[in-house]
Amino acid sequence: MGNLDRVELLKEYAKEEPENPFNWYALAMEYLSINPNESEKYFNKLLSSFEAYLPTYYTAASFFSEQQNLEKAKETFEKGITLAQEKQEFKTLQELRNAYQNFLFENDLD
Repeated sequence: MGNLDRVELLKEYAKEEPENPFNWYALAMEYLSINPNESEKYFNKLLSSFEAYLPTYYTAASFFSEQQNLEKAKETFEKGITLAQEKQEFKTLQELRNAYQNFLFENDLD
């Protein structure tokens, strides 16, 4: 199955179950290599409509960093860290903190 076939299938899933954040996350991930603008649209949807969906934060923050949208990346990392703390998801919290520290170091931010 090619990327575009998967995209169409995922869009169908999202239409059938719009309240399931995984469908939107899968679309964002699928578009990463073929259309970053579409990926960004889906990451933004996840961050605004499904704020409690923790898997979004690491990937979205990394995406925004790669796109040189450093302020959005920083904000996304920070929100993800706060959410992971609230949910007591310690493995995810550690991954986010490590990635955030690397992000800050690589971009000479504090």
